[in-house]
Amino acid sequence: MGEHIIKLPDVGEGVAEAELVEWHVKIGDIVREDTVLAAVMTDKATVEIPSPVDGEILWLGAEIGDTVAIGSPIVRLKVADDGNVKAGKEAEPATGAEPPARLPSPKPEAASPRKPARPAEIPAKPASSSSAPKTVTRSSASGAPRPEGEKPLASPAVRLRAKEAGVDLRQVAGTGPAGRIGHEDLEAFLARGPQAARGPGLARDDTVEDIKLVGLRRKIAEKMTLSKSRIPHITYVEEIDVTALEELRAALNKEKRVAKGGAERPKLTLLPFLMRAMVKAIADQPQLNSLFDDEAGIIHQHGGIHIGIAAQTPSGLVVPVVKHAEARDVWDCAAEVARLAEAAKSGTATRDELSGSTITITSLGAMGGIATTPVINHPEVAIIGVNKMMMRPVWDGTQFIPRKMMNLSSSFDHRVIDGWDAAVFIQRIKALLETPALIFVD
Repeated sequence: MGEHIIKLPDVGEGVAEAELVEWHVKIGDIVREDTVLAAVMTDKATVEIPSPVDGEILWLGAEIGDTVAIGSPIVRLKVADDGNVKAGKEAEPATGAEPPARLPSPKPEAASPRKPARPAEIPAKPASSSSAPKTVTRSSASGAPRPEGEKPLASPAVRLRAKEAGVDLRQVAGTGPAGRIGHEDLEAFLARGPQAARGPGLARDDTVEDIKLVGLRRKIAEKMTLSKSRIPHITYVEEIDVTALEELRAALNKEKRVAKGGAERPKLTLLPFLMRAMVKAIADQPQLNSLFDDEAGIIHQHGGIHIGIAAQTPSGLVVPVVKHAEARDVWDCAAEVARLAEAAKSGTATRDELSGSTITITSLGAMGGIATTPVINHPEVAIIGVNKMMMRPVWDGTQFIPRKMMNLSSSFDHRVIDGWDAAVFIQRIKALLETPALIFVD
């Protein structure tokens, strides 16, 4: 028997470190070769770390949200052979590589598994747990059972049960050796809670849950903070009559036309038409298709139009990019949007597919509201926001007639784009969407 240390491998893309966003295992799990141990994030791409050997998890070297340098030890395994650690030197690799610092003692609380390798081996909760409150944080009647700063002793299963019940284990007296807290100690502590916390009806809830921002959510927070702190936004809202556009879109979708290569043309949504309208409007105002380096005071005006499409995924907001929209027709735009949306939702989008935009579209679909104030995707200078479409009565000079209406709520970097230029840009897009035949005219 021996031990095998797994280090964070080079995940590519020239990065020197990555953020740990998920553990798939916990201490004590038996894993096989190629079992996924953890997931790390670089930029907005998530990379899974597999095990190179069979073994039992002895130690996990980081917590969720930690930034880990490439080459740092992250997992220690007990293996059937000699492993890669020299006997008598717990953390010194046998490969002759520079030995890492001595590994700290195992920390059960460092693991926060969502996909345990052996779910059947997780200790079952006691039957009495069904009647216990889920969010109770109370001290025992005799006060804190241990001095301030002393770490309570408990098994990973007890810690998991305490976490689910919202209990601070520092307040629980243990009856085991050296004050170790067992399941019976935890259940006895929960049973002493006030009846009001467990009974039906209204009850006060004074619990506070601390949630650490990690992974994609942390990156979104950083990006939005950067944008709002540096860019003075101006938002312009305009109403668009999309009745004719929707009629054209429905007619085109009824045609089962075949695209180049023999594949059936994709279904058209509003976005491809908006993208083509933006391409035509940018041809008249190329300064809208720019990135502003505010530190150097330089505007990088791009010829290629790379449109970011803000997309909501189970992990959070990402912005896949349709490259060179100026060279795509509406069907090509539709196919690329569909492909990128699927890659974003499945988490398979590459770093290149999630970067390089020069202007962005954001849409909440049917949840789009009447008006929004979109946040610019720094360092771009403009973002086009699509609000929900609805039937409204519109006065035509003699009577009210039903028309399909939609607002565009768009934000601009006021350091680079004046209000007049923003209005001209949106009015040009409005004219193209309201007379959609013009979108197809070169």
